[in-house]
Amino acid sequence: MKIAQVAPPWITIPPKNYGGTESVICNLIEAQVAQGHDVTLFAPGDAKTSAKHVSFFPKSLLTEGVPWTMHLKAFYHLQKALEQVREQDFDIVHMHLSSGSDMYILPLAATFPLPHVTTLHSHFPFDHGPGGWTGDADKYYMDWASQVPIVAISKTAKAQEKMPLNFAGVVYNGIDMEQVRPGRRKPGDYFVWLGRFVPEKGPHLAIEAAKRANVPLVLAGTIDRYEKASMTYFQEQVKPHFDKKQIRYVGPVNMKEKVSLLSRARGFLNPIEWEEPFGMVMVEALAVGCPVISFERGAAPEIIEHGKTGFLVHNLDELIEHIPRIAEIDRGTLRPYVDQRFSARVMAENYMQVYEQVIQSRRQAQPQAATDSVAVSSL
Repeated sequence: MKIAQVAPPWITIPPKNYGGTESVICNLIEAQVAQGHDVTLFAPGDAKTSAKHVSFFPKSLLTEGVPWTMHLKAFYHLQKALEQVREQDFDIVHMHLSSGSDMYILPLAATFPLPHVTTLHSHFPFDHGPGGWTGDADKYYMDWASQVPIVAISKTAKAQEKMPLNFAGVVYNGIDMEQVRPGRRKPGDYFVWLGRFVPEKGPHLAIEAAKRANVPLVLAGTIDRYEKASMTYFQEQVKPHFDKKQIRYVGPVNMKEKVSLLSRARGFLNPIEWEEPFGMVMVEALAVGCPVISFERGAAPEIIEHGKTGFLVHNLDELIEHIPRIAEIDRGTLRPYVDQRFSARVMAENYMQVYEQVIQSRRQAQPQAATDSVAVSSL
């Protein structure tokens, strides 16, 4: 199949450190190429890919220092990509809705002549800004939503959306199993938290849990330096607890460092305080044999099997109670579990099913559209 992948232009593919959406796009494209499909990636020039690559400016926007709120180059990227796609014979166009500027996809794609799908990687509302400001622009974009087939990344994510979206299916995110291989050393004595330092990801709760359970905790991840609230949260609620002994911070980590950190951890603590649509780091932890203790929110119940791959808990007290039980989980069963459900190979196969359904629906709709046109012209 000839596939056009139009990526958001903000973070390079693959991401150097944090970038959940970009990691998924990279994994999907590499799996599609490996399965013999003709894939073209539309992304800034600093992307690294096995697919054909088309770019309209040399670097991803955050690398260039463009603030999230500045959308002009992001719109240019989407518009130019679809102009070029229109001129070529693609079977399917795959776009990705992850941040506010990606909302331009809805009006751009609504009347697009080729079959297309858009993966919803995050939650509505997208009309929000610094300081917690939220607007009402999302509802106006629903004028086009019914004409854009949307793929949810979990059943939970699909069920949570209140906007009138046109869902074409659910496909779980997948990881490159070759890239995420466990180390050979036995687990150490520490637990790990890994992610973006924002309150809803719960690093402050992971710290409290580790202190109360008297276990070492290593934290790794990125700070959104473009968001003042994130910087304040890190400086006031997280950083003061770092003591280089029980609570250690190792900074941002690339994939190799992440795999090493997770492979040697007794477990991954995931006290999320939001309805996370998927949770890629949980899958990465399981793939290297690291069991997960997570709050039972968002898509966590679709990833974690309680008592088999980790534990699902409802509050901090329960999380602390389950820390001593982490040895009950058979680490040897975790990687096969991920390979069967959350590998890039399985993700690519599932997307092919969605593509075929969308293409077939478009073919069936075209004769009806032609019939309606003839009927109107004869009046």
